[in-house]
Amino acid sequence: MSTQKVTIEATIDAPVERVWKNYTTPADITQWNFASDDWCCPSAEADLKVGGAYKARMEAKDGSFGFDLEAVYEEIEPHEALTMAMSDGRKARTTFESAGGKTTVTTTFDAEDQNSIDMQRDGWQAILYNFKRHVEANPVDD
Repeated sequence: MSTQKVTIEATIDAPVERVWKNYTTPADITQWNFASDDWCCPSAEADLKVGGAYKARMEAKDGSFGFDLEAVYEEIEPHEALTMAMSDGRKARTTFESAGGKTTVTTTFDAEDQNSIDMQRDGWQAILYNFKRHVEANPVDD
């Protein structure tokens, strides 16, 4: 099976340490891990170690649809990169590149075959932009 890879990217006005924390902490993940305002992420789990489980529940706010995104961390380089294998066998690799107090986050993921490439790219990019807004709106570390 040949899987098409899709890449998305955003530059965030924050240091890599804060970007990494917001990307990998379940309390933060629930604040940004959805593509539009009519969706939410009511729960998230992230056992941040190689072999650790990741799970994020995504739901339409009106209750009409929801799903769990489940994965296992395959690679973790703190503040640099992480790779996850999703439950359907697809992979996603996210890198964090720091420069001048900003961080460029790039994710390359294996496309699935249920939705168009454009729809997948747009959805993942919207989530990444939501992440950017979350980090930049919360400049103080906990």
